Amino acid sequence: MTFRARARAAHPDYWARPVPSFGAAEPRIVIVGLAPGMHGANRTGRPFTGDHAGILLYRTLYEAGLASAPVSESAADGLALVNARIVNAVKCVPPENKPLPREIRSCNAYLAAELGRLSAVRVYLALGRVAHDALLMARGLPRPRYPFGHAREHRLDAAQYLVDSYHCSRYNTSTGRLTAQMFRAVVARACELAGLPVRASVFRP
Repeated sequence: MTFRARARAAHPDYWARPVPSFGAAEPRIVIVGLAPGMHGANRTGRPFTGDHAGILLYRTLYEAGLASAPVSESAADGLALVNARIVNAVKCVPPENKPLPREIRSCNAYLAAELGRLSAVRVYLALGRVAHDALLMARGLPRPRYPFGHAREHRLDAAQYLVDSYHCSRYNTSTGRLTAQMFRAVVARACELAGLPVRASVFRP
C-alpha cells in the first residue's frame, strides 16, 4: 500500500489525492510551494489551506492585494487569488512532508506543462530551495547559474524573474529564520517586478 493510500485509509474524510494548483487562470505571479501538508492541503484539497504554513502566506497575500481574504481554512471558504497562482513542486503529500528526489522528478513534468500554459507570468516566487530547484528544472534552466538565497532575484529572460524566499513553514517562522516582515518585503518585491501595485501595508514593521 502506498503512503497516500495509507493516509487515505487513516483519514477517510481527507482529500488525500493529488492537490490541484489554485488561483488566477492567467497570473502575473506564480508562487511555487513544496508539497501538500499532511493535515493541510492533503486534508482540504487546496494548497496551503488549513495548515500553519498558510497562515503567513495568505495573510501576506491579502495585505499585498493578491488574495480576497487573509485566512484560508477550507477549499469552500470562497477565498480567491488575484493576479497570483499557487503551484507545488510535488502534487501529493510525501512521507514526513519531505519529498524524495524521484518524487520531485516524477511531478516535474506536470509542473512544466502547467507553467507552459501560463502566458502572463512575470514573476515566480519560490518558497524554499526545493521549490526553487523544481522551478528551474521545469524551465530547463541550470541550477548553478541561479543559486538559491532568501530575497535573491534572478532574471530568467527579458520578461520573467525568479524571486526566492525561505519557506513559510512552522519551523522557519517559529525559529525566526523567516519573519513576517521579511516575507512581506519579498512579496512586495515580487509585486513590483510583476508590474502590480505595491500596497504600503506590506511594509509595516
